[in-house]
Amino acid sequence: MRRRLATAFTVALAAALCAGTITAQRRGRGFGAYLRTPTPQSFDGAFNFCRVAFPYSDMGDGGGWLVDYPRADINLSIRLSELTKTRISLDDRGEPNHLVIRLSDPELYQCPFIMMTEVGSAYFAPEDAERLRDYLLKGGFLWADDFWGSYAWEHFASELSKVLPPAQYPIRDLPLDHPLFRSQFVVKRVPQIPSINHWMSYNNTSERFEDSAVPHARGIADQRGRLLVLITHNTDFGDSWEREGDDPTYFYQFSVEGYAFGINTILYAMGH
Repeated sequence: MRRRLATAFTVALAAALCAGTITAQRRGRGFGAYLRTPTPQSFDGAFNFCRVAFPYSDMGDGGGWLVDYPRADINLSIRLSELTKTRISLDDRGEPNHLVIRLSDPELYQCPFIMMTEVGSAYFAPEDAERLRDYLLKGGFLWADDFWGSYAWEHFASELSKVLPPAQYPIRDLPLDHPLFRSQFVVKRVPQIPSINHWMSYNNTSERFEDSAVPHARGIADQRGRLLVLITHNTDFGDSWEREGDDPTYFYQFSVEGYAFGINTILYAMGH
């Protein structure tokens, strides 16, 4: 049964990828696009992909919050609408109404799901840590993705401790029987997804080589067991969405699993 589901998902994604030239042309405008910041008109009750813009730390290790923007945000939103019944917010041109949010923005609370990428370089000022803690405890959900190796992990864990003190909110590995892994698709593992540039250059999946050999999906839950934060370390889900159309082998090897995990995560976050 699980094998049939995985095969059906591969076929569905492949069909969606080839379905229409308009969608493909829309995705082609990825690099150099203007930043979409929120306005009161940005929220219409449908799903918005909200990406967090955060300050960088000189002591961190990462490329910054703009990595994979905006194609990852656009493509995941489109796939979510194609492969589920989720209604996504669209702008007046019919494109996904994805947004860039700062933790200080009042519109943060309009985004039940937020994502941070390359968090090995993140810095949380005291006021940002307080705002993020308030957002999470009031029902928000954070997915932190795409950072590699032990140094980046230690840095982000230290920054996150300003938000959710580990004595009260410990970080734990998610077991594969966690509901997130089957909220729509059956996800049987945490895939290690490299950037397409690393994969093409080195023909392997570990961007920090021996120091990032094992991918992890970890989480922080509240006292009732609700997952507040998902942390995917030693893997890059964003590139699996951003680069879905750049290379067929990369798509089949990484994007299919990347979309299954990404869609599961959004559905879990929106339903809990």
